[in-house]
Amino acid sequence: MRTPAIVAILATAVALGLLTGEFVLPARSAATPTPVVASSSPADGSSTPKPTPTPTPTPTPASGPMTNRNMVTAADLKEAGYAQPIHVQDSVGDGTYATAACTGETSLGETLGERNAHIRGLRTRADQDEVAHEVAAEASSPELAQNFAERLLLEDVQCQEEPATHWVYGPTHTVAVAPGITGSWMGTYQGDLNTTGTAPRGKEPCGGLAVLRNGSHYGVLEVEACLGTAAMNRLVRAAVGRL
Repeated sequence: MRTPAIVAILATAVALGLLTGEFVLPARSAATPTPVVASSSPADGSSTPKPTPTPTPTPTPASGPMTNRNMVTAADLKEAGYAQPIHVQDSVGDGTYATAACTGETSLGETLGERNAHIRGLRTRADQDEVAHEVAAEASSPELAQNFAERLLLEDVQCQEEPATHWVYGPTHTVAVAPGITGSWMGTYQGDLNTTGTAPRGKEPCGGLAVLRNGSHYGVLEVEACLGTAAMNRLVRAAVGRL
């Protein structure tokens, strides 16, 4: 409203007030509406984005002395699916393990000159045969441990071809946990499944043998428990990670 019009209205109101004794002022104009501020929330109504989870640290390859803490455990077997109670027996020596020429036994002492290997036997009872057996040792460097692991694996892959009816190893599986932390394993197939000189296709193994390397530590894990492919992968991953 313009100023002259406002002055005229007020003058008229004063004049009427003098005559009637009542003063009446004109009504105020409507207030200007307050702008509505748009919400800053996402249009889809979702809440504030959740923080990105912290990534799991990459395992560090082992270094330093080998100890019993680096050996496979009864809990590892349980996590892999072996449900029976396990008794653990530890010792130190030349580290005997099976499959010398695929028919007998050899040791880390005979193969690599290692006389102070850590040895762990896992049994359901103290007086029964082992369900798993591990021998492991430390090398002077990660490179030497890798060389030892490669030599041990080459020794055992020979057992992937055997005369029919003889037990045989299946193909090599690799479990890579991180650079410098790797396990290679082969499943065991009994002689009645070996009809062609090699492991049958499409059949599950019954345990097996793994060659492990973690930094400067290396070892061999034999599994007599009848574990299939998925269970062996879990056990080997746990064993090489602990090594």
